[in-house]
Amino acid sequence: MSALDRRQFLALGTALGLPAILAERAWAVAEGEGALGDVHRIAAITAEQVAGAEAIAGLSLTAAEREMLLPNLERGLRAFTAIRGVPLPNSVAPAIAFSPLVPGRTVETLDTVGVTVSPVAVSAPVTDADWGFATIAELGALLRAGRVTVRELTERTLRRLEVADTKLLMVTHVLRERALAQADVLDAEARAGRWRGPLHGIPWGAKDLLSVPGAPTTWGSPLYADRVIEETATVVERLDAAGAVLIAKMTLGEFAMGDVWYGGMTRSPWNLERGSSGSSAGSAAAVAAGVLPFAIGSETLGSIVSPCTRCGVSGLRPTSGRVSRHGAMALSWTMDKLGPIARTADDLAVVFAAIHGNDLRDPTAQAMPFGFDHDRPLDTIRVGIHPTLVRGEGNGVAAILPVLESLRARGAELRPVEWPDDLPASSLNLIISVEGAAAFDAVTRENLDDQMVQQTPGAWPNAFRAARFVPAVEYLQANRVRALVMERLDDLFRDVDVVITPPFAGNVLISTNLSGHPAVVCPVAFGENDVPATMTVIGGLWKEELALRVVAEWQRASDVHLRRPPAFS
Repeated sequence: MSALDRRQFLALGTALGLPAILAERAWAVAEGEGALGDVHRIAAITAEQVAGAEAIAGLSLTAAEREMLLPNLERGLRAFTAIRGVPLPNSVAPAIAFSPLVPGRTVETLDTVGVTVSPVAVSAPVTDADWGFATIAELGALLRAGRVTVRELTERTLRRLEVADTKLLMVTHVLRERALAQADVLDAEARAGRWRGPLHGIPWGAKDLLSVPGAPTTWGSPLYADRVIEETATVVERLDAAGAVLIAKMTLGEFAMGDVWYGGMTRSPWNLERGSSGSSAGSAAAVAAGVLPFAIGSETLGSIVSPCTRCGVSGLRPTSGRVSRHGAMALSWTMDKLGPIARTADDLAVVFAAIHGNDLRDPTAQAMPFGFDHDRPLDTIRVGIHPTLVRGEGNGVAAILPVLESLRARGAELRPVEWPDDLPASSLNLIISVEGAAAFDAVTRENLDDQMVQQTPGAWPNAFRAARFVPAVEYLQANRVRALVMERLDDLFRDVDVVITPPFAGNVLISTNLSGHPAVVCPVAFGENDVPATMTVIGGLWKEELALRVVAEWQRASDVHLRRPPAFS
């Protein structure tokens, strides 16, 4: 079977609806005249190659079936080549949008909106560490009382960040000029009696997959160490509008995996020999070290929950679609989520209130009401507990049992639930790999992946290559199984509003990331050698406020979340 000639290829491209100029470009690439020519030259497909590929496709064909298949495969290859000729930057999303809502189900919404948190006393911190570990509410009270200006607080934060970063490797770029310019504007507004809200003058850090004009957006990779994206991510825009002061871009594991980036490994403030986990590595480390009161992270499969667990801080992974991802790196269009990391549930609620909502630049972003009342009675919330907590055995269970007793004593009615585990949720990881391979297609095909920092069998370069061998049929079948996972969880959350669970129990982490359910993670204990232990409160869809309320009640009864790593105290 011979390869198509140029005339036949261009005719095929026209039939596919490809503009002539792009069809010409794709042909040039295929003939070796473009950047990818040496890697992907159009060539004949043989029956022997088909036979070798059958095991991956899950097929067993006869010789006659293979021969019949060859023309179709060659046409498909030409289509692939034509599509590869179209420039597709990371910001271009597929024409398929994920919704966490199960078909046929209605959306429960709140009757009230707004955030009510516990009042705080105005008392000036004594030490540098006292300033660093102050909450959003405490810093806001000091600013409003005139005990500190926004510029003074910003300069103090910058100094502490630069010292801590020498130990933690948590910053890709310090945004000193931008921060000080913001501070001066906010001080002028304060003098004029204008306060933008509870985040006015509060320092924060952005995971370095959020674009900020004038500063590199590196995605943790040497491939983009100097790349500047001249657009402002929606989350950054909204926090700017709320008066928060962006101090720095925080590290993430390369392309949002782990805690290893082009500058090294981000460390946990509790043990400088250990990584902070990832991929929101720098965001969690900075909050845990008392450098920033909050930071923005992201989660596709554990990238908020895991570093919060390693660093002993609180984090909110919102319902899929509640926070716009415009201006954020895409790894998995159907699973990526942005959310805050802070020390308290109150602080998480304040930040979330500022960043959630619809955005015309992100078709998945939805406007849903959010109302957080710190004093809402616990007996108005249907609280489920994961089967491992009922049995009292399993990793992380012992640390959570005292929390359950505390919540019961404070009015919570806890009811056991049966967590659905009859579907192979862990096998659906291929969804992330396939979508990530598409998001970083050019990195693989142009052989740039050998310049990436992480080069282990489980790292992205190898995972992206492997994903190219996943049949499109299997990717779609995985998403059909995902729909069943969503239905199972939707059934569970008809009977409860939230579920308390160890963060890594069974398939909890993967299944709720697939379904889009929100989660709040918080520290509940510190074990031997100051190793943090956490719990996760999974909420029903769009019920972040209820998961936050349960965590807030635990934090009202405990001071675990206020502990400081000795090296930064």
